[in-house]
Amino acid sequence: MNRVRLYRVLMGSLGIAFFLFGMALIVAFFLYQRPNSTPLVTTGPIGHYFVAFAGCALIGWAGGLVGAARDPWASRSVGTMTIFALVLMAVIRLVAWIIGDYYEFAGEALRAEVTAFLTMALVLIWTKPTVTESRSGGPPIPGGGE
Repeated sequence: MNRVRLYRVLMGSLGIAFFLFGMALIVAFFLYQRPNSTPLVTTGPIGHYFVAFAGCALIGWAGGLVGAARDPWASRSVGTMTIFALVLMAVIRLVAWIIGDYYEFAGEALRAEVTAFLTMALVLIWTKPTVTESRSGGPPIPGGGE
């Protein structure tokens, strides 16, 4: 599998995963609104409001990722910002793990998430189309005179 194809598969897979997770967060919000419901996310009403908001943002981000999977040369900034966001999410989880208050709630899951986010970011960095490929509208053709 060549580098750009792997990039497209990763961007599309992330887009689908973010869409599904965003929908799950929105569903969790609506399920919490039922009378006498048991919360799926251990927060109160304000926390569920932010959970739904995060779900909406993930769905929007998923659209950008799917668009970048379809045309990676025109959507380099989506990949760059996704890399930045994944690294930022890893840093936030590291800080939460170091503080220790969140360790009681999440345990070792925070460290596993850090590893997953940084691995995804590195793969995106390694497979991202180059500037030359972006300007030419696709990968250079071998022996094409460029």
